[in-house]
Amino acid sequence: MITEDAIVIEVSDDQTWIETQRKSTCGQCSANKGCGTSVLSKVMGNKLSKMKAINNIDAKVGDGVVVGLSESSLLKGAFMTYILPLAYLFIFASVGQFISSDLSLLNSEMVVVVFAIIGFIFGLKHLKRFSISIANNKHYQPVILKKSPLLNISINT
Repeated sequence: MITEDAIVIEVSDDQTWIETQRKSTCGQCSANKGCGTSVLSKVMGNKLSKMKAINNIDAKVGDGVVVGLSESSLLKGAFMTYILPLAYLFIFASVGQFISSDLSLLNSEMVVVVFAIIGFIFGLKHLKRFSISIANNKHYQPVILKKSPLLNISINT
């Protein structure tokens, strides 16, 4: 289980909303001076992320909490987000290459590029269907594990 500190910002009948501060590990490795990600992290700063969480411990607004998400859910979500569209892109580009070489087309690179773009779009459509299918799946939702007394603050609502 991957955990993160958060603050409860809203509690309604069936939903609890939490806010976490995005953290970056940039600047902690030896390559931070020449790393583009480190520079981008410094420019963007630490921003707040608001998300829905399952509240099994009856946390109230302003409570500091520890939220968790299973590693398998995170890995599957990351795979679907990053790898799936690229896999479609490469598969369709290969099909485009096969078709253009089989038909001996003059502008075969353009065929490959068009097929790659179509494949990427199909990958994004597949990702969207996956996202919709897991939107209310409790296995993919963060869960409030326990209260964290160090984070309690007052929230003006």
